Amino acid sequence: MTKPTRPISLYRHPLSGHSHRVELMLSLLQLPTELKDVDLMKGAHKQAEFLAMNRFGQVPVIDDAGVVLADSNAILVYLARRYGNDSWLPRDAIGEAGVQRWLSVAAGQIAFGPAAARLITVFGAKLNADEVIARAHAVLKVMNDELAHQPFLIGASPTIADVAVYTYVAHAPEGNVDLADYANVRAWLQRIEALPGFVGMKKTAAGLAA
Repeated sequence: MTKPTRPISLYRHPLSGHSHRVELMLSLLQLPTELKDVDLMKGAHKQAEFLAMNRFGQVPVIDDAGVVLADSNAILVYLARRYGNDSWLPRDAIGEAGVQRWLSVAAGQIAFGPAAARLITVFGAKLNADEVIARAHAVLKVMNDELAHQPFLIGASPTIADVAVYTYVAHAPEGNVDLADYANVRAWLQRIEALPGFVGMKKTAAGLAA
């Protein structure tokens, strides 16, 4: 595995789960990292300097010696291919398809379920709490059923699929999403948290975590 010649800059917000999944991947790969906080409350992500890096005006963004990339899942793919081994992003067709499935879930059911529920309590988003919490429980049930047969989302070893899904599930109680009924999911969270290099996201006293 090659190493970057200088620290990778990660433009993030410390309470952004999308940012955290990239921070977690960087740490799991033991890559030198420089964290650069973006003040979302003051609109720093909508200023010209930031928009030059990501025209959608969203964190996270990385700068790896001039390679500037946005979108958390795209960044995970990049980091796994450039600095990881094939276990983080398998090259076989079935393994890679399995990872892509969960990256889609992270951008879909997770984003509009547990992540959205947390947006309400942590950031004051005007969303329908009952609706997004119901979505959260729907995806957690699927995860719980699949994790009954394997320790990680696509098999015996962790991949970027697990990294992409982890943060918003771990912090789901902050959005009033109870994990009590999902023993397999809770065991999976513990397995990820036991990985060498694991780093968590700052907890927020909100929702069920208040």
